[in-house]
Amino acid sequence: MVLTYTANREGRLSSFLRGEMKLSSSLMNKLKWGDAIRVNGVPQHTDFPVKTGDRITVDMQEPEPEYEAQDGELSILYEDEWLLAVDKPSGMLIHPSRAKNQDTLANYVVGYYKRTGQNPVFHPLTRLDRDTFGVVLLAKNAYVHTLLQQTAVEKTYHALTWGVPEKCRGTIDLPIARKPLPSLLREVSPEGKPSVTEYEVLEEKNGIAKLALRPVTGRTHQLRVHCSYCGYPILGDPQYGSAESLRISEKLGLHSQLLCAWRLKLTHPIYETPLEIRTRMDVDFDKIENRP
Repeated sequence: MVLTYTANREGRLSSFLRGEMKLSSSLMNKLKWGDAIRVNGVPQHTDFPVKTGDRITVDMQEPEPEYEAQDGELSILYEDEWLLAVDKPSGMLIHPSRAKNQDTLANYVVGYYKRTGQNPVFHPLTRLDRDTFGVVLLAKNAYVHTLLQQTAVEKTYHALTWGVPEKCRGTIDLPIARKPLPSLLREVSPEGKPSVTEYEVLEEKNGIAKLALRPVTGRTHQLRVHCSYCGYPILGDPQYGSAESLRISEKLGLHSQLLCAWRLKLTHPIYETPLEIRTRMDVDFDKIENRP
């Protein structure tokens, strides 16, 4: 993919790349060392003085990832030339790791791109914990990924919690920090970063609530930490559950959190039209009440 722009004024090349072409600084720095940024066909540094009428081109060709492309089942929710949205099941990693470099979402998406003759790269906008399931939105190249990172995305999750909030809707505004090493978990702490979650009670039954959760900020484990701290931990959550929620989860046979990335709402970064993507999955009372 090659981006093309004709300058309508004078200025430094970096100004056009950041402004009119909306490249991030990190992407711009990565591209400039590979002679991918050119003015009138000639590679140039980002401080090059551009004149009116100059033709700026950016070659967005990307190397294939080092991990394996695999054939695997993908539940595609939305696809066009620029974006792909899929449902991620519980228990699947987004990215390969040293401990597990196969059967992740990235392996399957890159495999799908190769089978369908598309650029085999992996650029997720949304990142879900291994056991959180639902919508994952991906850009099909680094340029669109940059645009998505500058786009306001409204995320709505559904969760089943042990305990019901006192108010039917509200806002949780509590800072979150990482626990002391070697722990990878988070906690509410005055030394933490600002963290805000909006919630709404959708349904309640027998001490269990179905909540809609909207993260205003995007801290690691934010929804799980906030729900747990406020007294209504997510069922099945082994890290942030209370003694009582873990007892109920064990009774119901739940060993991973009932947290679903239910919906994304955004403006399409290329077409500039409203886009709403919903998962085919959800958390509901029937699934826990009818467990064997």
